[in-house]
Amino acid sequence: MIRIWGVRISFHPFFVIIMMASLITGHFIELITLFTIVFIHECGHAAAAALLGCRVLSIQMLPFGGVAIIEDGGNITARREIMIALAGPLQNMLMVGIVLLLKYGSVGDPVFLDYIIKGNLLIALFNLLPVLPLDGGKIVQALVSLFAPYYTTLMWTYRISIVCSAGVIVFAISRWFAGGYGLPLNILLIGLFLFYSNVTDYRNIPYRFIRFLMNREGTFAQYAATGSLAQPIISFPAKPLEPILRLLKRERYHMIYVMNRQGRILAVLPEQRIIGSYFKQNTEKL
Repeated sequence: MIRIWGVRISFHPFFVIIMMASLITGHFIELITLFTIVFIHECGHAAAAALLGCRVLSIQMLPFGGVAIIEDGGNITARREIMIALAGPLQNMLMVGIVLLLKYGSVGDPVFLDYIIKGNLLIALFNLLPVLPLDGGKIVQALVSLFAPYYTTLMWTYRISIVCSAGVIVFAISRWFAGGYGLPLNILLIGLFLFYSNVTDYRNIPYRFIRFLMNREGTFAQYAATGSLAQPIISFPAKPLEPILRLLKRERYHMIYVMNRQGRILAVLPEQRIIGSYFKQNTEKL
């Protein structure tokens, strides 16, 4: 583990093992080139996050790629998340452009330059697949959160990603049975990694939703400053608080209208009151 400009760079133990194995098999140059491309891709995410005022905690190099860990203090809007997600593939396209210029100027080994181009295109296109935790999945999740309640967005995007990850595993195994060749281990490992990651994140949705609620304090000031209208939520006096909170949207501020069965408005409450009551209620249970 090392630090660069305050950002922690860590290497997964299996990453080190793969590097050592590549020395033995004679594929070290190809592998280090590929992981350098991945590292630059993740640096693109980190640089975009820093420029948008988000704190970058670390960059982790994993056996099947990398990930930039960014602190979510409630200031990462859907627009910012999309920009951060696109910054990674953008680095790959910039590298492709630079290598094409080198090829045009007859600088470097053409075979190695072609390998760099293919590696960048592969990583960029793979990361743009609409599956979490890939960049494409994050973009889709951010776009859906603009229209659907945040809790619903989390539930369905992770469910769909789990199904897609399982599909990658099934595809790898089916190719093995259909073709009679060796099991496509790289595809299988990627599918297993995506499946495990999505199942773990799906189980952690309640904690992520709680963090979302805790970071809603600045939402009122943000929308009051821009003069935006609050989004209404209709509720009834006996309705539990949690189902009401699950209707909150990421990019909206809400006013809760409490109505009786005759349609008469009994109270109009800002979302902070409901969130505060919810946390107080759960604290008293403890």
